[in-house]
Amino acid sequence: MNAQSAERPNFVFILADDLGWAELGCYGQEKIRTPRIDSLARDGLKFTRAYSGNAVCAPSRCVLMTGKHPGHATVRNNLAMRSRGETEGQYPLPADEATIASLLTGEGYKCGAFGKWGLGNTQSTGNPLKKGFHRFFGYNCQGHAHSYYPATLWSDNEIFPLKNDPPIVGHESLPAELDENDPRSYDRYKGQDYAPDRINAAALQFIHDNKDEPFFLYYPTIIPHLALHVPDEDLKPYLELGWEEKPFTRRGTGGYTPHLTPRAGYAAFISRMDTYVGRVLDLLDELDLAKNTVVVFTSDNGATYLPDVDYEFFESVGPLKGLKGSLYEGGIRVPQVVRWPGNIKAGSETSVVTGFEDWLPTMLDLIGEANKTPPDCDGISIASTLYGKDLPERGFLYREFPAYGGQQAVWIGEKWKAIRQGIKPSKKQKGNPELKIALYDLENDISESNDVSADYPAIVKQAEELMKSERVPSEEFKFPWLDVLK
Repeated sequence: MNAQSAERPNFVFILADDLGWAELGCYGQEKIRTPRIDSLARDGLKFTRAYSGNAVCAPSRCVLMTGKHPGHATVRNNLAMRSRGETEGQYPLPADEATIASLLTGEGYKCGAFGKWGLGNTQSTGNPLKKGFHRFFGYNCQGHAHSYYPATLWSDNEIFPLKNDPPIVGHESLPAELDENDPRSYDRYKGQDYAPDRINAAALQFIHDNKDEPFFLYYPTIIPHLALHVPDEDLKPYLELGWEEKPFTRRGTGGYTPHLTPRAGYAAFISRMDTYVGRVLDLLDELDLAKNTVVVFTSDNGATYLPDVDYEFFESVGPLKGLKGSLYEGGIRVPQVVRWPGNIKAGSETSVVTGFEDWLPTMLDLIGEANKTPPDCDGISIASTLYGKDLPERGFLYREFPAYGGQQAVWIGEKWKAIRQGIKPSKKQKGNPELKIALYDLENDISESNDVSADYPAIVKQAEELMKSERVPSEEFKFPWLDVLK
């Protein structure tokens, strides 16, 4: 079957938040239980070389929604609009920016977003209801999403009250007068109305409401982004394992809110997300929609580096180098599994290099409308990969990130990765940065431990030229040490 002859499929795109490359069972995780997501890999296609849009939330989601890589994308870093005098939200997508949702809406799809948006508040041009979505429920603002027991969520353009009185904060150290070893000290971080439950219920309702017409369900769950707020019933199976625990109090450290058993809490967090995924899959089965629904599960960037999470204990990124915020593999290579019964071969795997920008042209291709792909889209359709056919090798994949020291990376074919770090010098550093490019052979050095740039000057030169040509300077997200190179 090919894209032109198939009945137009539904799309369910589930986006985890800060989930590491190796935090699922199907990617080798041995401590955290994720049976429903693992079933997607067993019944579909597992990607080993999938890359998120960027190394943190907002710019990664911008690449996904618009099909533009970070050198061309509007949003290139997290930027809270409260710095501009607004109450909430991040830097918005502009009014004329096409998104996956706006393009699918133009083809007769009903589109709903449920979870964390982060691309413009409700008063802005980036309001999801102005970007092609017919329904939105969840958190508009990333900062608001740091609490799983907030006072309110957004339902379309209306405030939706939750039964959390008082709401639970997302950032707080354990008060000095409380005993860190007393379970009762942590009751202050437990609410009554768990926002992810509400979001999951709204997503399921959207499927019910649109079961008779093609739909696009975008489900950017906030799990497992901190704060570490997880219901007690989810902790029990992991507490029974008897892991050695050290309470996380945030006293004298960074992070979000305290937790008595952070290892069990983090594992339970991800298993809770797995349960939500299972509910979506079960409903697709119940409504006889599974065979005509493309289900994608992936993550917006790598695992967090914060002390709330013991990424070493969980081996969250496996052999990869780097974590969230880094353009090394651990910060940007993400799990990605896709299921479409009868079209995608069950239990298959691919090492094709693909990025978030590829989903916009791929979805249009799968409904037979590849010609509707915007001319400024940087992605390529990976429909042939989904069907088990060869994909013409892409020339390169490009990423840049003006934060965390300033970084650029280019992947050339499936072998080469060029990266430069420290592009934004510290205040103590005098003069311009060195802009040295390191080169890694990812086919033989997945951990990026052996810089071979001196041995392959022609590849380094090719990467350097791409680092110049594949970016347009941004007024809002300035990268001055690169902008002068144009």
